[in-house]
Amino acid sequence: MESPLISVIVPVYNSEDFLDQCLESIVNQTYKNLEILVVDDGSTDSSGDKCDQWASRDSRIRVIHQPNGGHSAARNTALDAITGQWLIMVDSDDVLHTEFAATLLDVALRHSADIAVGDYTAFYGDRPHFDTPRNPAPETTLSRHEALLAVFYQHGLTHSPWGRIFKSSLFASVRFPLGIIYEDLAIIYPLLCGCDRVATVGRVLYGYRQHATNSMRVFSPRRADVLNVCESLERLMAQSDSQYLAAVRSRLLSAYFNILLLSDQDRQHDYSQLGDRCWQGIKRLRSECLLDPHVRLKNRLGIIASYLGRWALCQVVGRHYMPKP
Repeated sequence: MESPLISVIVPVYNSEDFLDQCLESIVNQTYKNLEILVVDDGSTDSSGDKCDQWASRDSRIRVIHQPNGGHSAARNTALDAITGQWLIMVDSDDVLHTEFAATLLDVALRHSADIAVGDYTAFYGDRPHFDTPRNPAPETTLSRHEALLAVFYQHGLTHSPWGRIFKSSLFASVRFPLGIIYEDLAIIYPLLCGCDRVATVGRVLYGYRQHATNSMRVFSPRRADVLNVCESLERLMAQSDSQYLAAVRSRLLSAYFNILLLSDQDRQHDYSQLGDRCWQGIKRLRSECLLDPHVRLKNRLGIIASYLGRWALCQVVGRHYMPKP
């Protein structure tokens, strides 16, 4: 039976507390035909040394040391160096189920899919809880069109690069933009446009670690990158691919809600201009999105609340409703 080579990309920056557990979960995969590219992105702690120590113990690991350029730069460096037919990306503080690679490759091959996506669990502390299914996990397939709608309408398919396996050829002309967060949202459209089919399996295979330094858990003006990315996607769809314009506007509305509510809760800084930008965006999109039957329930609730005014949305609804970014 053919065992195609899978490239595993691990960008590393100051991850000394979690790196051993992450790399252990990769080298202990039941699927063994791996090349593991670990990019030390200018770490100032012991992470670089740990990477080299792991490489000395496992010949499948190749370490690239480079000056700090950010998550995107580290991933792009690895993308330029991979040789595998398939590709997995793992954040250096996360953990894989031992059958992650084997399961997702099997799902992708059986369904002739370009991407296969598993479920994930967010965890605190030492180790994630991976369920061992007694029955076969449900599998589905999505066309390119269905996958794009699912991502932009936020119907169960995320834009994250982790938790899935890709055909490496999808990244032949796709690279992560530098200097922003939400870089994965910025590339999801060209990435999925290169697909014929996406397969999913309802099995928890990826452990997404939660801790205080997660950039998505701490508000800063950089979080507004999501607005720039979504507004850019809106302009692109309006010009060249209008079939996804309504879905992208639903995604943009989620971003406006999220950033408005988060910035309003920060009492130490003045984010009034950012809040005004979000409020104007909500008013621009809410009527169209309310009439769109595909818009998710959370957005509908936010829209209804917004008609009570900005204060009501932030002070009342914001305590109970926080859309994911």
